[in-house]
Amino acid sequence: MSAAAQPPSQQQLAQVAQRASQLVDEIARVYVGPREVPELLLITLLARGHVLLEGVPGVAKTTLAKSFASTLASSFKRIQFTPDLMPADITGTYVLMPADGTFTLREGPIFANVVLGDEINRAPAKTQSALLEAMQESQTTIDGETRTLPQPFIVLATQNPVEQAGTYPLPEAQIDRFLMRLLLRYPGEREEVAILQRHAASPPEVQPILTPDEILTMQALADAVHADDAVVEHIVRMAAFTRDHSQVFLGASPRASLSLLKAAKARAVMQGRGHVLPDDVKQLALPVLAHRIVMTPEAQMDGRAGDEIVHEALEKVAHRPRR
Repeated sequence: MSAAAQPPSQQQLAQVAQRASQLVDEIARVYVGPREVPELLLITLLARGHVLLEGVPGVAKTTLAKSFASTLASSFKRIQFTPDLMPADITGTYVLMPADGTFTLREGPIFANVVLGDEINRAPAKTQSALLEAMQESQTTIDGETRTLPQPFIVLATQNPVEQAGTYPLPEAQIDRFLMRLLLRYPGEREEVAILQRHAASPPEVQPILTPDEILTMQALADAVHADDAVVEHIVRMAAFTRDHSQVFLGASPRASLSLLKAAKARAVMQGRGHVLPDDVKQLALPVLAHRIVMTPEAQMDGRAGDEIVHEALEKVAHRPRR
C-alpha cells in the first residue's frame, strides 16, 4: 500500500480492511473480551490519537495494551507511574559524559512508537503533564530543546477508577488529550472460563502484524476518507448539545468534535469504506465524548455522568441529510 492524496481506491480500502481484521484476530488470541475493544484501539491509532483504558484491577488492561503493542512491529516502552516518578524519568535528561566533558541526551521512554503508561493516576500532576506536549504535538522539550517523537506515536494509559488512596485524578486538560476512554468491565462467565483455559498454562504469544510504514499509510488513507457536510454538522450539533446542557459544567470542546470526526474516518477505512456514515458517529460518540464532559456538582451528587449526556445527545440530536 502507498499513501495517496486522492480519495482511497477500492483496492487500498480492501487492503486496509484485511490488515485491520488480521490485527484484531491476532489480539483476540490473547485478549478475551468484546471484539470492539481492540477495534477501537486500532481506530485510535489510525486517527493519530491516544487511549485511556479504565477498569478495576485484574480485568486485563495491561494485557490488552501489551498485546496491541505486540501486533505492531514498532518500538515499545512501558512506564510504571508511581508517586516518586519525575518528568525527566519520562522525557529523558542530559547527562555528563566524563570521557570528553560533554552532555549527551539520555532519551526517556517517551521516545517510542507505542508508550504504555501503566496506572497513570498514581503520579502527581507535574509528572502527568510531561505527557501533554507529547500527546498533543508528538514532540517533547528537554532543557529548552524540542525533539520530535518517532512516528507513528500512540500513548496507551491505564488507570483504576475505584482505588483513591495514593492516586492523583487526571486534570481535565490531560483527559481531553485522550481521543478515547475505554471502560473494561468484568468478563461474563463464559469469557472468564476461556481466560482460565487460555492462560492457565503458557499464554499464547502475539505476532507482529503491522509495520510503522503500513501504519503511516493507513493513517494517510483515513485522513483522505470523505465526510459530507451533513455528518460534520451532526458532530458539531452533538458537541453543542453537551455544552448547553443544564447539568453540564464543561462540555465537549472543538477538539472533541475533531476527534470524533477523525475516529469516524478511521472506522470507515477499517471497514473498507471511503466515506463516513452516520452510524460511524453513533458508534464512536460514547468512547470519544463521554470522558471529556464534566458534570455540575448537583448532577454529580445525583449520580449523573457524561455517558448519560452522550446517550441523550444521540437520542435528541438527529442527523439531517442534505438535499
